[in-house]
Amino acid sequence: MLATSERSPYSILITDDDVSCRESLREIIEADGFRALTAASGEEAIEIVRDAPVHLALLDLHMPTLSGLETMQIVRQYNAMMPCIIITADTSEGVVRQAFRARAYSVIPKPVSKQVLLYTVLRALLRVYGIRPEKRETNGG
Repeated sequence: MLATSERSPYSILITDDDVSCRESLREIIEADGFRALTAASGEEAIEIVRDAPVHLALLDLHMPTLSGLETMQIVRQYNAMMPCIIITADTSEGVVRQAFRARAYSVIPKPVSKQVLLYTVLRALLRVYGIRPEKRETNGG
């Protein structure tokens, strides 16, 4: 895992129209030392990416107006390298295939597992930005 000082330069955009889900994700991301930016809609996410440095986006698939996949296509016009992770309760084969065709880094099922979320975020940052996660000792769990 990355030391907190190595994580803090990375900004993670969390986009979900469900406020409780958005806040839960924010708490996980910030507790692990990342800077969290939140958006309640695809349109708000696009404004944030246009105006601030964002290194990774977590996008709810089903949102009003713009879906997570539509939002991903637009934010990539501002930052083509940025990894985007789709979060959804619908992890059917068709949805997953559609996400990967759109070049999503990963699809994470809801309810979101803290361990899966952090592992996926760290792997995406490693792949795109070349960071080297430090090994962290585990306490049997």
